[in-house]
Amino acid sequence: MPLIGLTGGIGSGKTAVSDQLGKLGAGIIDTDVIAHQITAANGPAIEPIQKHFGPDYIDANGALDRAKMRTLVFANPDAKQALEAITHPLIRQEAIKQAFQEAKGGAPYLVFVVPLLLESGTWIDLIDRLVVVDCPVETQISRVMQRNNLSRAEVEKILQSQASREDRLAQADFVIKNQGSLDQLIEEVNQLNQKILKI
Repeated sequence: MPLIGLTGGIGSGKTAVSDQLGKLGAGIIDTDVIAHQITAANGPAIEPIQKHFGPDYIDANGALDRAKMRTLVFANPDAKQALEAITHPLIRQEAIKQAFQEAKGGAPYLVFVVPLLLESGTWIDLIDRLVVVDCPVETQISRVMQRNNLSRAEVEKILQSQASREDRLAQADFVIKNQGSLDQLIEEVNQLNQKILKI
């Protein structure tokens, strides 16, 4: 069963691509969704985060205060490392569990959606092929400013913490260009699905 890694910079359209692959029958394991689950109220990461960072980083509902934590980890590499030491093993554990469920359910191949797939260093050895969702940096910036209500400077900071567009494209086995209409994107994803089924 082919194991496919799907990545791309913030705002590139990874979710749109993985949603479409899911509709075509692929087993989707989205680490971003898992990250939100484990840091939601009563999620397994909440207690260790509170213990390490203090109650200020937990919001009134008992979930991770993502905005506050984002500000901290961008300013403080040690804090980023500490957060990842808590969340990454939990994300991996859940991803493996979901992968087995999808495989049992008869999916023809599995897609691991990992925003920082190249940056993390731990995923690249686990996958058979790498799909990169690509679009111009300006497009990413305007999408994220609109979607997440962030300033241009905040989005640029996030982009600087991610692999460059050139790095991602250099390592890609397949590239999905997401800079046209949704119909064009769907057509590209349909073609990608056919290629993966032949692996």
